[in-house]
Amino acid sequence: MSEETKDALWSQPLSPMEGQTLERIEQESKEYIRLMAYYRCAMMEIETKFRVLNEEYSLEYDRNPISTIKTRLKRLTSIREKLEKKGCPLTLKAIEENLNDVAGIRVVCPFVDDVYTIAEAFLKQDDITLIRQKDYIYNPKPNGYRSLHFIVEVPIFLSHEKRLMKAEIQFRTIAMDFWASVEHELRYKKDFTFTDEMAQELLKCAEMSSELDARMDKLRQRLRQ
Repeated sequence: MSEETKDALWSQPLSPMEGQTLERIEQESKEYIRLMAYYRCAMMEIETKFRVLNEEYSLEYDRNPISTIKTRLKRLTSIREKLEKKGCPLTLKAIEENLNDVAGIRVVCPFVDDVYTIAEAFLKQDDITLIRQKDYIYNPKPNGYRSLHFIVEVPIFLSHEKRLMKAEIQFRTIAMDFWASVEHELRYKKDFTFTDEMAQELLKCAEMSSELDARMDKLRQRLRQ
C-alpha cells in the first residue's frame, strides 16, 4: 500500500454511516482494527520493559519494586467522546495525532520511592521518548488524586516497518491505586447522585492514603538501618 493510499484511508471518517454502529466499526473496520493492534503492540513493548526491570531488581536487591502492571485499550465510544471534546473528526489520523491515551499502562508499586526509581530507569532506555510528564504525587489534584503520569512514544517493529506509537503510563503506589479505583467507582456510579459531602469525604480518604504511604516509607527506612 502506497503512503498516499494509506493517508487517504487514515483520513476517512469512522463516524457511523448507513446504520453502522460504533460496535460494528470496532468489529469490521479493517484499518481501525489494524490501528488498535498497533496500540496493543505498544502496550506489550512497554509492559515487557517493566517486567524486565522488575526481574532485574529482584535479582539485584531480592525484592520487586513493581506489584502489578495493568494495561487497557480505550474503546471507540471513549475515543469518539474525547475527539468530539477536542473538535476533531472521528478518523484514524485524528486518533493518532490528537489522542495520547488510547494505549494505557498502569504500574503499581509498593512504595513511593519505587515509583520514581522505576520511572527513572524506564526513561533511561534509549528507545523511549518522553512527550509529557505530570506529577500528581507531589502536586495532587484538588480531589485528592495522586499518580505520576507519562505520555511516551515507543517504537514497535513490524514485518516491513517501524512505527512510533504513543501511550500513557500511570505510576501509583498500592494505596494510591486503591483510592483511585474506589473514587472512580463511587463518583461515576449511575444509580445515585454524587454530592459535595461525598467529595469531601473522599478527599479526607486521599489524605489518609497519603499518610499511609508516608508511614510505610518510614517503616521501610527503619528496616534499612
